[in-house]
Amino acid sequence: MSLHPARHTLPRAQLLAERTFSALGRFLHIEAVSGVVLLIMAVAALWWANSPVAASYEALWHMPVSFGVGELVFSQSLHFWINDGLMTIFFLVVGMEIRREIHEGALSNVRQAALPIAAAVGGVAVPALIYLAFNAQAGAPQGWAVPTATDIAFAVGVLAILGRSIPSNLRIFLLTVAIIDDVIAVLIIAFVYSGGLNYSGFAVAGVGLLMVLGLQRIGIWTAYAYVIPGAVLWSGLLMTGAHPTLAGVVLGLMTPVVSVPMRERPVEMLTRIARDIAQGGQAGQRAAGTDWPLRDLKVAHRELLPPVVRVQQALHPFVAYGVMPLFALANAGVSLKGLALSTDSASAVMMGVAAALVLGKPLGVLAASWLAVKAGWCRLPQGVSWAGIGLVGLLAGIGFTMSIFIAMLAFSDPALLSAAKIGVLAGSAVSAGLGLAWGAAYLASERGARPRGANA
Repeated sequence: MSLHPARHTLPRAQLLAERTFSALGRFLHIEAVSGVVLLIMAVAALWWANSPVAASYEALWHMPVSFGVGELVFSQSLHFWINDGLMTIFFLVVGMEIRREIHEGALSNVRQAALPIAAAVGGVAVPALIYLAFNAQAGAPQGWAVPTATDIAFAVGVLAILGRSIPSNLRIFLLTVAIIDDVIAVLIIAFVYSGGLNYSGFAVAGVGLLMVLGLQRIGIWTAYAYVIPGAVLWSGLLMTGAHPTLAGVVLGLMTPVVSVPMRERPVEMLTRIARDIAQGGQAGQRAAGTDWPLRDLKVAHRELLPPVVRVQQALHPFVAYGVMPLFALANAGVSLKGLALSTDSASAVMMGVAAALVLGKPLGVLAASWLAVKAGWCRLPQGVSWAGIGLVGLLAGIGFTMSIFIAMLAFSDPALLSAAKIGVLAGSAVSAGLGLAWGAAYLASERGARPRGANA
């Protein structure tokens, strides 16, 4: 008698479908692919906004969309629901990334976090100063924060194009700098670009927070249960005048980083259920006659990963291929017809944003990193040279999503907003091109520096 369980040959069509969906799942989690989709949507938006049917572009995003029951109706433009609604999910993922880094990543150790924190602070301060240098007199100084953020999807996507020869520590460093950039951007949105606060809204937001804490306290970990508390928190922040997308960050930071306490560990539970079913007899009849084993299987499968990992993985394809491309399509469409860049203010805004991204980011990242290392606060990661830090600085100049988002908060004047968007698009494109060129030269020099016969 064979000691190995019998394997059943699956139909060819089923095998092909399984392989296809498995490959599709891996494909959707590649950062370079999401960056390409984002780029395609940005180009499509620019074409649409400057095409013969440009009027339909504006009409679509200003179309009212209403939600309500009976006489309670909340109506806003489609543009609002994308920028203030769907982008909350994007910020939820950002909040969970920050939470994971604080718990077990590069931000969990002060000495380990010192270098990326210094690099990110430099990458925020220097671009802001360059922007202000262009806009202190004739421009619009309120847009100083526009060039301070980094688009993680684009930056990591460009790094992925350079191939697997890029040191893993360099990729981790770029991710950490971009995440800290996001933290700073969130703080800027909260404290600089929120209007006069209506404090009565904080009571509603507080109710949402209490609902979240209450569900966590009684051990309810199904993500769907937190939709209503999240909506209450979002509504409260909207009432206060703060940007409602901050609700996503708050919920992300509150997401548990460890699995729910259980009487059995998930792996032990799976082993017990499999043993009972395999043994047959009374255990098998009990397993077939009730839904408890199936329920236990679902719980064990769910709790194999902590909520912060599980939810982030589930939302990644939706955010990368739904929310962010839709945001790019709705906001990257800048009409170049009649754009008054000849005015001092608009020209200063555009030039200030572009120069801050292209020059300010790499200068800030390099200078702050050098100072932190020279001061003895930290040291370069293993396998990462100063040329690699320069590459991270160039890629950090790809602002795109977050920069456009902040620009819409900073400028109410359509001409200045259009100028800022053009500066973001131009600066991000140049930074990406310089990053690819620098990265290719960096890899060539690294290969040339290796001893002959060393493994690639």
